[in-house]
Amino acid sequence: MGKTVRMLSKDGFVQACAIDARDIVERAHEIHGTSATASAALGRALAIASLIGGSIKTEGGSVTLQFSGDGVGGTLIAVSEANGAVRGCVQNPEADVPRKTNGKLDVGAFIGHNGRLTVIKDLRMHDPYVGSVALAGGEVAEDVAAYYAESEQVPSVVAAGVLVQPGGHIAAAGAYIIQLMPGYDADTAEQLERAVYGAGTVTDMLSAGLSPEGMLLRILDGFGMRTVDEYMAAYECSCSRERVERALISTGEQALSEMIEDGKGAEVTCRFCDSVYTFSDDDLRELLRNAQGRS
Repeated sequence: MGKTVRMLSKDGFVQACAIDARDIVERAHEIHGTSATASAALGRALAIASLIGGSIKTEGGSVTLQFSGDGVGGTLIAVSEANGAVRGCVQNPEADVPRKTNGKLDVGAFIGHNGRLTVIKDLRMHDPYVGSVALAGGEVAEDVAAYYAESEQVPSVVAAGVLVQPGGHIAAAGAYIIQLMPGYDADTAEQLERAVYGAGTVTDMLSAGLSPEGMLLRILDGFGMRTVDEYMAAYECSCSRERVERALISTGEQALSEMIEDGKGAEVTCRFCDSVYTFSDDDLRELLRNAQGRS
Protein backbone atom coordinates (compact mmCIF):
# COMPACT_ATOMS: atom_id res chain seq x y z
CA MET A 1 0.00 0.00 0.00
CA GLY A 2 1.10 3.56 -0.64
CA LYS A 3 0.04 6.46 1.57
CA THR A 4 -1.12 9.47 -0.42
CA VAL A 5 -1.87 12.98 0.81
CA ARG A 6 -3.42 16.00 -0.91
CA MET A 7 -2.93 19.52 0.36
CA LEU A 8 -4.03 23.06 -0.50
CA SER A 9 -2.52 26.42 0.46
CA LYS A 10 -4.48 28.84 2.61
CA ASP A 11 -4.94 31.22 -0.34
CA GLY A 12 -5.92 28.41 -2.73
CA PHE A 13 -3.18 29.21 -5.26
CA VAL A 14 -1.04 26.13 -4.57
CA GLN A 15 -2.26 22.55 -4.61
CA ALA A 16 -0.02 19.58 -3.97
CA CYS A 17 -0.07 15.83 -3.59
CA ALA A 18 2.54 13.24 -2.62
CA ILE A 19 2.81 9.47 -2.28
CA ASP A 20 5.06 6.97 -0.55
CA ALA A 21 5.04 4.26 -3.22
CA ARG A 22 7.71 1.86 -1.94
CA ASP A 23 5.30 -1.08 -1.53
CA ILE A 24 3.74 -0.40 -4.94
CA VAL A 25 7.09 -0.37 -6.72
CA GLU A 26 8.31 -3.42 -4.81
CA ARG A 27 5.20 -5.30 -5.96
CA ALA A 28 5.83 -4.26 -9.56
CA HIS A 29 9.42 -5.49 -9.26
CA GLU A 30 8.23 -8.85 -7.89
CA ILE A 31 5.72 -9.31 -10.73
CA HIS A 32 7.87 -8.21 -13.64
CA GLY A 33 11.37 -9.11 -12.48
CA THR A 34 12.59 -5.64 -13.36
CA SER A 35 16.25 -4.66 -13.54
CA ALA A 36 17.40 -1.81 -11.31
CA THR A 37 16.87 0.86 -13.95
CA ALA A 38 13.59 -0.67 -15.11
CA SER A 39 12.37 -0.57 -11.50
CA ALA A 40 13.29 3.11 -11.28
CA ALA A 41 11.59 3.97 -14.58
CA LEU A 42 8.42 1.98 -13.96
CA GLY A 43 8.34 3.02 -10.30
CA ARG A 44 8.45 6.72 -11.10
CA ALA A 45 5.65 6.29 -13.65
CA LEU A 46 3.50 4.26 -11.25
CA ALA A 47 3.87 6.79 -8.44
CA ILE A 48 3.00 9.76 -10.66
CA ALA A 49 0.14 7.94 -12.38
CA SER A 50 -1.36 7.08 -8.99
CA LEU A 51 -1.28 10.75 -7.98
CA ILE A 52 -2.92 11.86 -11.23
CA GLY A 53 -5.51 9.07 -11.15
CA GLY A 54 -6.42 9.83 -7.55
CA SER A 55 -7.31 13.39 -8.57
CA ILE A 56 -9.99 12.19 -10.99
CA LYS A 57 -13.44 12.86 -9.56
CA THR A 58 -15.32 10.65 -12.03
CA GLU A 59 -16.32 7.26 -10.63
CA GLY A 60 -14.82 4.56 -12.83
CA GLY A 61 -12.42 7.03 -14.45
CA SER A 62 -8.78 6.27 -15.14
CA VAL A 63 -5.56 7.74 -16.46
CA THR A 64 -2.90 6.04 -18.58
CA LEU A 65 0.68 7.25 -19.03
CA GLN A 66 2.46 5.70 -22.01
CA PHE A 67 6.15 6.42 -22.57
CA SER A 68 7.29 5.44 -26.06
CA GLY A 69 10.98 6.21 -26.40
CA ASP A 70 13.98 4.95 -28.31
CA GLY A 71 15.71 3.40 -25.28
CA VAL A 72 16.34 -0.28 -24.52
CA GLY A 73 13.32 -0.46 -22.20
CA GLY A 74 10.77 -0.15 -24.98
CA THR A 75 7.26 1.08 -24.26
CA LEU A 76 6.39 1.73 -20.61
CA ILE A 77 2.77 1.99 -19.42
CA ALA A 78 1.27 3.00 -16.06
CA VAL A 79 -2.50 2.98 -15.48
CA SER A 80 -4.30 4.40 -12.44
CA GLU A 81 -7.93 4.18 -11.42
CA ALA A 82 -9.77 7.09 -9.84
CA ASN A 83 -8.99 5.72 -6.35
CA GLY A 84 -5.25 5.73 -7.03
CA ALA A 85 -5.00 1.97 -7.53
CA VAL A 86 -2.27 1.53 -10.12
CA ARG A 87 -0.72 -1.07 -12.40
CA GLY A 88 1.93 -0.98 -15.07
CA CYS A 89 4.38 -2.79 -17.30
CA VAL A 90 7.52 -2.23 -19.32
CA GLN A 91 8.22 -3.90 -22.63
CA ASN A 92 11.72 -5.08 -21.73
CA PRO A 93 11.76 -5.37 -17.92
CA GLU A 94 15.11 -7.17 -17.69
CA ALA A 95 16.97 -4.68 -19.89
CA ASP A 96 19.42 -2.33 -18.19
CA VAL A 97 21.84 0.48 -18.99
CA PRO A 98 25.06 1.71 -17.34
CA ARG A 99 24.70 4.16 -14.48
CA LYS A 100 25.42 7.85 -14.92
CA THR A 101 28.87 9.17 -14.06
CA ASN A 102 27.47 10.33 -10.68
CA GLY A 103 26.37 6.77 -9.89
CA LYS A 104 22.64 7.37 -10.35
CA LEU A 105 20.40 5.12 -12.43
CA ASP A 106 20.03 6.44 -15.97
CA VAL A 107 16.27 6.33 -16.50
CA GLY A 108 16.52 8.72 -19.45
CA ALA A 109 18.77 6.33 -21.36
CA PHE A 110 16.53 3.39 -20.43
CA ILE A 111 13.33 5.01 -21.76
CA GLY A 112 15.08 7.04 -24.45
CA HIS A 113 15.58 10.74 -25.01
CA ASN A 114 13.52 10.75 -28.22
CA GLY A 115 9.89 9.70 -28.36
CA ARG A 116 6.55 10.71 -26.91
CA LEU A 117 4.56 10.68 -23.70
CA THR A 118 0.87 9.99 -24.31
CA VAL A 119 -1.65 10.69 -21.55
CA ILE A 120 -5.11 9.14 -21.81
CA LYS A 121 -7.79 10.32 -19.39
CA ASP A 122 -10.98 8.27 -19.39
CA LEU A 123 -13.64 10.34 -17.65
CA ARG A 124 -16.44 7.94 -18.68
CA MET A 125 -17.58 10.24 -21.45
CA HIS A 126 -18.09 9.32 -25.11
CA ASP A 127 -14.37 9.53 -25.94
CA PRO A 128 -11.34 9.69 -23.65
CA TYR A 129 -9.10 12.75 -23.62
CA VAL A 130 -5.77 12.02 -25.30
CA GLY A 131 -2.78 14.34 -25.06
CA SER A 132 0.70 13.73 -26.41
CA VAL A 133 4.00 15.59 -26.04
CA ALA A 134 7.58 14.93 -27.06
CA LEU A 135 9.69 13.41 -24.31
CA ALA A 136 11.59 16.06 -22.38
CA GLY A 137 14.43 13.62 -21.73
CA GLY A 138 12.82 10.35 -20.69
CA GLU A 139 13.33 10.89 -16.95
CA VAL A 140 9.54 10.54 -16.36
CA ALA A 141 8.86 13.40 -13.93
CA GLU A 142 10.21 16.06 -16.28
CA ASP A 143 8.19 14.55 -19.11
CA VAL A 144 4.95 14.76 -17.10
CA ALA A 145 5.73 18.35 -16.11
CA ALA A 146 6.19 19.16 -19.81
CA TYR A 147 2.84 17.54 -20.55
CA TYR A 148 1.11 19.71 -17.95
CA ALA A 149 2.75 22.85 -19.35
CA GLU A 150 2.05 22.10 -23.01
CA SER A 151 -1.27 20.24 -23.00
CA GLU A 152 -3.07 21.57 -19.92
CA GLN A 153 -1.29 24.93 -19.44
CA VAL A 154 -0.89 24.25 -15.71
CA PRO A 155 2.48 25.32 -14.19
CA SER A 156 3.60 22.20 -12.34
CA VAL A 157 6.53 20.83 -10.40
CA VAL A 158 6.70 17.06 -10.74
CA ALA A 159 9.30 14.98 -8.90
CA ALA A 160 9.70 11.25 -8.43
CA GLY A 161 12.40 8.90 -7.25
CA VAL A 162 13.13 5.23 -6.68
CA LEU A 163 16.05 3.98 -4.57
CA VAL A 164 16.99 0.40 -5.50
CA GLN A 165 19.01 -1.76 -3.12
CA PRO A 166 21.71 -4.20 -4.25
CA GLY A 167 19.78 -7.31 -5.27
CA GLY A 168 16.91 -5.31 -6.72
CA HIS A 169 14.63 -4.66 -3.75
CA ILE A 170 13.17 -1.19 -3.34
CA ALA A 171 14.47 0.88 -0.44
CA ALA A 172 12.35 3.97 -1.12
CA ALA A 173 10.00 5.24 -3.81
CA GLY A 174 7.59 8.10 -4.16
CA ALA A 175 6.57 11.25 -5.96
CA TYR A 176 4.97 14.63 -5.55
CA ILE A 177 3.14 17.06 -7.83
CA ILE A 178 2.81 20.75 -6.97
CA GLN A 179 0.67 23.00 -9.16
CA LEU A 180 -0.09 26.70 -9.30
CA MET A 181 -3.76 27.52 -9.60
CA PRO A 182 -5.29 30.41 -11.60
CA GLY A 183 -4.75 33.75 -9.87
CA TYR A 184 -1.24 33.09 -8.56
CA ASP A 185 1.29 35.90 -8.81
CA ALA A 186 4.97 36.05 -9.74
CA ASP A 187 6.05 36.17 -6.08
CA THR A 188 4.29 32.87 -5.40
CA ALA A 189 5.97 31.25 -8.40
CA GLU A 190 9.41 32.49 -7.34
CA GLN A 191 8.85 31.37 -3.74
CA LEU A 192 7.86 27.92 -4.96
CA GLU A 193 10.92 27.67 -7.20
CA ARG A 194 13.24 28.48 -4.29
CA ALA A 195 11.43 26.05 -2.00
CA VAL A 196 11.66 23.13 -4.42
CA TYR A 197 15.33 23.82 -5.15
CA GLY A 198 16.28 23.62 -1.47
CA ALA A 199 14.11 20.67 -0.42
CA GLY A 200 16.22 17.75 -1.64
CA THR A 201 15.22 14.71 -3.64
CA VAL A 202 12.17 12.54 -3.09
CA THR A 203 14.25 9.51 -2.09
CA ASP A 204 16.39 11.60 0.29
CA MET A 205 13.28 12.85 2.08
CA LEU A 206 11.65 9.42 2.25
CA SER A 207 14.89 7.77 3.38
CA ALA A 208 15.09 10.38 6.17
CA GLY A 209 11.73 9.12 7.43
CA LEU A 210 9.46 11.86 6.10
CA SER A 211 5.88 10.93 5.27
CA PRO A 212 4.18 12.23 2.11
CA GLU A 213 2.67 15.00 4.24
CA GLY A 214 6.08 15.69 5.77
CA MET A 215 7.63 16.03 2.31
CA LEU A 216 5.08 18.61 1.22
CA LEU A 217 5.32 20.55 4.49
CA ARG A 218 9.11 20.71 4.14
CA ILE A 219 8.90 21.94 0.56
CA LEU A 220 5.96 24.28 1.08
CA ASP A 221 6.83 25.72 4.47
CA GLY A 222 5.38 29.21 4.58
CA PHE A 223 2.55 28.55 2.14
CA GLY A 224 0.04 27.69 4.87
CA MET A 225 -0.70 24.22 3.56
CA ARG A 226 -3.59 22.17 4.93
CA THR A 227 -4.44 18.54 4.29
CA VAL A 228 -7.64 18.01 2.31
CA ASP A 229 -7.45 14.26 1.71
CA GLU A 230 -5.51 11.16 2.76
CA TYR A 231 -5.89 7.63 1.43
CA MET A 232 -4.01 4.43 0.69
CA ALA A 233 -3.23 3.30 -2.84
CA ALA A 234 -2.03 -0.12 -4.00
CA TYR A 235 -0.72 -2.02 -6.98
CA GLU A 236 -3.91 -3.64 -8.25
CA CYS A 237 -4.75 -5.26 -11.57
CA SER A 238 -8.32 -5.21 -12.88
CA CYS A 239 -7.95 -8.27 -15.08
CA SER A 240 -10.37 -11.20 -14.77
CA ARG A 241 -11.35 -14.28 -16.75
CA GLU A 242 -14.51 -12.49 -17.88
CA ARG A 243 -12.50 -9.58 -19.28
CA VAL A 244 -10.17 -11.95 -21.10
CA GLU A 245 -13.17 -13.77 -22.55
CA ARG A 246 -14.53 -10.48 -23.87
CA ALA A 247 -11.13 -9.69 -25.35
CA LEU A 248 -11.00 -13.05 -27.13
CA ILE A 249 -14.52 -12.60 -28.47
CA SER A 250 -13.52 -9.16 -29.75
CA THR A 251 -10.79 -10.76 -31.91
CA GLY A 252 -13.60 -12.00 -34.17
CA GLU A 253 -15.03 -15.27 -35.41
CA GLN A 254 -12.20 -16.00 -37.84
CA ALA A 255 -9.50 -15.67 -35.18
CA LEU A 256 -11.41 -17.90 -32.77
CA SER A 257 -12.02 -20.48 -35.49
CA GLU A 258 -8.31 -20.56 -36.29
CA MET A 259 -7.48 -21.14 -32.62
CA ILE A 260 -9.94 -24.04 -32.49
CA GLU A 261 -8.56 -25.57 -35.70
CA ASP A 262 -5.07 -25.37 -34.23
CA GLY A 263 -6.27 -27.70 -31.47
CA LYS A 264 -4.03 -26.28 -28.75
CA GLY A 265 -6.53 -24.12 -26.89
CA ALA A 266 -5.38 -20.65 -25.84
CA GLU A 267 -3.31 -19.18 -23.04
CA VAL A 268 -3.50 -15.48 -22.26
CA THR A 269 -1.09 -13.76 -19.87
CA CYS A 270 -1.99 -10.39 -18.36
CA ARG A 271 0.79 -7.91 -19.12
CA PHE A 272 0.17 -6.04 -15.86
CA CYS A 273 0.14 -8.84 -13.28
CA ASP A 274 1.33 -11.95 -15.19
CA SER A 275 -1.85 -13.86 -14.32
CA VAL A 276 -2.37 -16.69 -16.81
CA TYR A 277 -5.81 -17.59 -18.19
CA THR A 278 -6.12 -20.93 -19.96
CA PHE A 279 -8.88 -21.82 -22.43
CA SER A 280 -9.54 -25.30 -23.76
CA ASP A 281 -10.86 -25.94 -27.27
CA ASP A 282 -14.32 -26.41 -25.75
CA ASP A 283 -14.00 -23.02 -24.04
CA LEU A 284 -13.08 -21.46 -27.37
CA ARG A 285 -16.05 -23.09 -29.09
CA GLU A 286 -18.33 -21.55 -26.48
CA LEU A 287 -16.76 -18.15 -27.06
CA LEU A 288 -17.20 -18.62 -30.82
CA ARG A 289 -20.89 -19.32 -30.30
CA ASN A 290 -21.14 -16.14 -28.25
CA ALA A 291 -19.36 -14.19 -31.00
CA GLN A 292 -21.70 -15.61 -33.64
CA GLY A 293 -24.68 -14.69 -31.51
CA ARG A 294 -23.57 -11.07 -31.51
CA SER A 295 -23.13 -10.84 -35.28
